[in-house]
Amino acid sequence: MTGELTICDASLDDAAAVAEIYAHYVLESTATFETVPPDEAESRRRIQELVEGGYPFLITRDDAGRVLGFGFAHRYGPRAGYRFSVETSIFVRSDSIGRGIGSALLASLLDECEKRGFRQAFAVIAASEPTSVVLHARAGFFPVGTLAAAGWKHGQWLDVFLMQRKLGEGGDTLPEGDPVA
Repeated sequence: MTGELTICDASLDDAAAVAEIYAHYVLESTATFETVPPDEAESRRRIQELVEGGYPFLITRDDAGRVLGFGFAHRYGPRAGYRFSVETSIFVRSDSIGRGIGSALLASLLDECEKRGFRQAFAVIAASEPTSVVLHARAGFFPVGTLAAAGWKHGQWLDVFLMQRKLGEGGDTLPEGDPVA
């Protein structure tokens, strides 16, 4: 990484930057299966919902205070049995890729998930996004499956890779209470 970078909790004031970064991925890539970029108000709502729900939402700032990336975790599935498992997402400004921002964000996000008592992290990655697969593999995620032709975007069927990483003691011990009630 070059320059001074800071990773911290996102605030609602970061919603415009989050929306701007994410819009690139919605419109130009298969990193997300959303097809309409959420605006600032929707991004603000999403940040608030995750933070109030007990999940981490982090941003990376450069030394000038500009948001260069964001990452968050949310419950892997809606049922109560998934309450110790999270799905992670990382997005970096398209002009800042290759600076180690994604790796630093993902490491901080996983640390924060462990501190909050989560035991498993999952990544759901379009097979058309190999850099994301490599990013997660370097962070200790391993492949657990492929969903063939699970998504449709930009005129093509897309396979989805599922990757998993143990957080803390993972499933080796009983949990000590609920990270998210």
